[in-house]
Amino acid sequence: MAKDALMDFDEALELFEPVLGFEVHVELNTATKMFSAAPNPANEANHGAEPNTLVAPVDMGLPGALPVVNAEAIRSSISLGLALGCSIAPSSRFARKNYFYPDLGKNYQISQYDEPIAFEGSVEVELEDGTIVTVPIERAHMEEDAGKLTHMGGSTGRIQGAEYSLVDYNRAGVPLVEIVTKPIFGAEHSAPALAKAYVATIRDIVRALGISEARLERGNLRCDANVSLRPRGQEKLGTRTETKNVNSMRSVERAVRYEIQRQAAILAAGGTITQETRHWHEDTGRTSPGRPKSDADDYRYFPEPDLLPVVPAPELIEELRAALPEPPAARRRRLKADWGFADIDFQGVVNAGLLDEVEATVAAGATPAAARKWWLSEISRIANAEEREPAELVSPENVAALQQLVDAGTLTDKLARQVLEGVIAGEGTPQQVVDARGLAVVSDDGALIAAIDEALAAQPDVLAKIRDGKVQAAGAVIGAVMKAMKGQADAARVRELVLERAAAQ
Repeated sequence: MAKDALMDFDEALELFEPVLGFEVHVELNTATKMFSAAPNPANEANHGAEPNTLVAPVDMGLPGALPVVNAEAIRSSISLGLALGCSIAPSSRFARKNYFYPDLGKNYQISQYDEPIAFEGSVEVELEDGTIVTVPIERAHMEEDAGKLTHMGGSTGRIQGAEYSLVDYNRAGVPLVEIVTKPIFGAEHSAPALAKAYVATIRDIVRALGISEARLERGNLRCDANVSLRPRGQEKLGTRTETKNVNSMRSVERAVRYEIQRQAAILAAGGTITQETRHWHEDTGRTSPGRPKSDADDYRYFPEPDLLPVVPAPELIEELRAALPEPPAARRRRLKADWGFADIDFQGVVNAGLLDEVEATVAAGATPAAARKWWLSEISRIANAEEREPAELVSPENVAALQQLVDAGTLTDKLARQVLEGVIAGEGTPQQVVDARGLAVVSDDGALIAAIDEALAAQPDVLAKIRDGKVQAAGAVIGAVMKAMKGQADAARVRELVLERAAAQ
């Protein structure tokens, strides 16, 4: 495939104004699916199930199987709509979206069209430099997910070159909320950063609500990024492209930047933009054509005849409104002030996606600085090496307990890292690992003095230097003692005792 011509990003922004739009799909973590009693694979408890084991007749599209709405999914959808500042429809209706899904057995999707459950909202998005952008929300509507195709026999895992495809219906019927923004104007050079920050904000909202795992790498959260350009001074919107199912926040940012550069090069050369879906390729950092983008009329929507309208009681809406968590931007400002972090230190926590973990570790008794240190250094290092998420390795409570052992003098930082490895390996709590491995710091001055006297006797030249006032020479003795103690000594205490013993001899 030939590479696209790209215009320099700054040059593209001199000639054209970018207009953005996002469609974010959130998989709800209800116990069962949207329209059946089958277990929901988007729920953490069902993650990793064997293909086609979490299914019911409705999910398979079997004749005579009728859908029944999941009440908990309705509650979650209303909560999300409220958190997005939306109005909740007094009555909303499901519709059939007629579109060929090879992995959705009934050959149509139950979605919402002109009567969504939530509409007309906005959400504050904070960029890395602290700028607040208000993103307008057009609607948040309920629908079901399709299944999953696995393409076999090819070298890339994609349909091109595959010999055959396998269908897994586990995901078919998983409850989704699709959040659709209005066109976003004025992003300018911040357009890629805004894309990343918007997806992060939606992730933070749904996690705070507790309605989704919101793991992009698992598809719990998926973003379609719409980009169009219009010449400076022109009112008419340009033709948009929709980059589908980008699976990381960094990739959303890169995809938006790429599309701006690609479209600008085409328009500047006198070409036209095709309204189409595009696929993001993480390995090459570019997009490729998908299919021509259909308009709503092409889907032949009509009301779902097997489901009644959704009519939430006003009392339910107010109950859910009262239970809303703190908005993400406000929460970040509060935590930054409470913790006293510099901008760069706090942004490091946010960028690493570890705000929840650090907050929980502080709540469990660690200082903010200590919590940040553990999560962003040692835990993240191990997670990267094992290609896992940091939160999968250790609980905030165990991190706080580990730091408390350091604060109490039971462990040095070096020993604490060994204890952390034991906790991650499943050997128990930090205290249990310390006891089992015998890793506690030697606090018996008698044992330390014996090791110090032996080291001084073995290095009389060093002893003479220390007596002559060259205290930096004590490092050699300290090193020998720490080796003898197998690292299980407080180096500061060893230094004190070395100087005392040297003066006494």
